[in-house]
Amino acid sequence: MQAIETELPEVVILAPKVFGDERGFFMESFNRRAFEAATGCRREFVQDNHSRSRGGVLRGIHYQLEQTQGKLVRVTHGRVFDVAVDLRRASPRFGQWTGVELSGDNHRQLWVPEGFGHAFLVLSEQADFLYKATDFYHPASERSIRFDDPQIGIVWPEAQAAEMALSDKDRAAPLLADAEVFE
Repeated sequence: MQAIETELPEVVILAPKVFGDERGFFMESFNRRAFEAATGCRREFVQDNHSRSRGGVLRGIHYQLEQTQGKLVRVTHGRVFDVAVDLRRASPRFGQWTGVELSGDNHRQLWVPEGFGHAFLVLSEQADFLYKATDFYHPASERSIRFDDPQIGIVWPEAQAAEMALSDKDRAAPLLADAEVFE
């Protein structure tokens, strides 16, 4: 597994070794030792999630404040633009973001540690998005920030904000300046 740095040092792109031939391919989608070597993090993953979304769907920016989650995310079918935002107020990179395309073809994964918000935009007609979480989903801990917050300034590809499909909750999310974040 190859680790690729992003603009946010704690957020790491992981490129697994993929062995392919005319029959298809094989890869390890998760190996604890390889994950620890690539990220420098030792984590126990307790929950796997799978979502399917149509093109233009934007999910996020989500995070859990009290019961924090680190997420190892990947796409098995389709393409997404995946984003992590540093939400640690004491961090010198507070409010900064990084984005990467994840797809069923490039097999890349993104490690989004605790203290970061997460969002993705579906670029293909449909996408299957999988993620491993370091803690269980806890609705009372869930928070979100507006996807188009000018203070963060995420540059979303291939879609205008008016054309994105968002949940009512995501559309009504507060701006970073008004949100509860990590100290």
